[in-house]
Amino acid sequence: MRGRPLLFTSYASDAGLLPTTTKRVAVVVLVVAAVLAPFGKLPLLGFLGGAGWHLVLAQVLVFAIGALGLNILTGLAGQVSLGHAFFMGVGAYAGVVLGGTSTATLWGLGLPIWIWIPGAGLVAALIGVLVSPVAVRVRGLYLGIVTLGLVFLGDHLFRNLDFICGAPGIGREWPKLQLKLWKEGTPLFDLAHDGRWFGVDVSGTQKQIIFLIPLVVLAALATKNLTRTRVGRALQAIRDRDIAAEIMGVAEFRHKTIAFAISSFFAGVAGALLGSIIGTLNPEYWSLALSVEFIAILLIGGAGTVSGTLMGSTFVVASAHLVEDFTRLLARTAAGHSPLHYVADLIVARGNHFGLISLEPTGPGLSVYQFNQLLYGLLIVLFLLFEPLGLYGIWGRVRNFWRSWPFTY
Repeated sequence: MRGRPLLFTSYASDAGLLPTTTKRVAVVVLVVAAVLAPFGKLPLLGFLGGAGWHLVLAQVLVFAIGALGLNILTGLAGQVSLGHAFFMGVGAYAGVVLGGTSTATLWGLGLPIWIWIPGAGLVAALIGVLVSPVAVRVRGLYLGIVTLGLVFLGDHLFRNLDFICGAPGIGREWPKLQLKLWKEGTPLFDLAHDGRWFGVDVSGTQKQIIFLIPLVVLAALATKNLTRTRVGRALQAIRDRDIAAEIMGVAEFRHKTIAFAISSFFAGVAGALLGSIIGTLNPEYWSLALSVEFIAILLIGGAGTVSGTLMGSTFVVASAHLVEDFTRLLARTAAGHSPLHYVADLIVARGNHFGLISLEPTGPGLSVYQFNQLLYGLLIVLFLLFEPLGLYGIWGRVRNFWRSWPFTY
C-alpha cells in the first residue's frame, strides 16, 4: 500500500520474492551496476574496468554461485560442512571430462557447453547423494569432521587420477566458454576471446562476466524461492530444532539428502565455471583452504540469507585483490621520500628488510596470501563475537535506523 510498504494483507504478498518496490528497484540497480562495472562506468569505481580486476569480478560471480549452494546446506538446513571444496573439485573434473579435449593421457569427450556445465552439477549432486547417507547420520562437530574427511579424500584422488586431473603441480586445461550446438569448429558465441559487441571492443573476460551475471541471478532466485517452498520450510525446521521437526513429521533423512544434493549441484557448477575461467588449475587447488574461504564468505556475509551470501562473496574475493594492490602502493611509498615513508617501511618487507607483509612468496614477513588467510580468520572471530549476522546484520542495523529516523522508538 502507498505509504505503508511493509503492510501485507495476504500470505502470498508477505512471502513474495521481492515484496516491496524498494527491493525490486534495488535488484535492478545492482544488476545494471554489475553489468557496467567491468567497463569502468560506475562512479567512484572506475578502477573495476581495469584488466587486472576483470578476473576478480568473474571469480566473485563464480564464488557467489558456490556460496549460495553452501548457504542452502549450512545456512538454511543448519548442516556444518567443510567439504565444499571437494564437491567443487568433483564438478570441475566432471566438466573437464565432459567438455575437455581427449589426448593420449587425458580423458575428454568434447561436448558443448550446454551439456558439460549442467553435467558437472549433476555429477557433483550424485556424489552428494551417495555421501549423504553417512553424513546425515551425524550432527554438529561430527558432521564437520566427516565433511573434512572428504576434502582429504578428494586431495588424494585428484593427485592420483592423472588421466582425469592431469599431473600434480601441472593440472590440465579446461574447456572454453564457447556456445556450440555440438562439436562444430566455429562456435555460435565465443566468450573466451576478445571481440566486438555492438561496435564496442570487449575482452574475453568481460564477455564471461556478462555471461555469469544471469547465472548468479538465477541461482539467487532459486535459492530465495527454495526458502518459500515446503522443502525450504522443512530445512529451516531441521536447522532450528531437528528433533522437534522429526516429531512433527518432517522426514529428516530425506530433506538433509535433498540439501546435500542441491548444495553439491551448485558447487559442481561453480567448480566447472571456475576452471574454465582460470584456464588451468592444479589438483592441489581444491584444498581445505578453499573450503575455509567459503565458510568465511557465509560467516562474514551472513549465513542463511541470499543478500548476505552475495555481500560476503564480494567482500572475501575482492578484499584479497585490494590487499595486494594496497601492499604494492605501500611498497612504492616505502621506496620514495614522502612523509609516510617510515610508516610504509614498517609494514612492507623489501629485500632483507623485515616488514609485516611481503610481495614475495617467501622472505621476511607474511606473503599476501598468508596475510589474507590471517585476515579471514580474524574477521570470522570478530563477526562471530560482535555481529553473528555478518554484513547483512550491519546493513539491517543501518536500514532500520534510517527507516525510523528521526524517531528512536
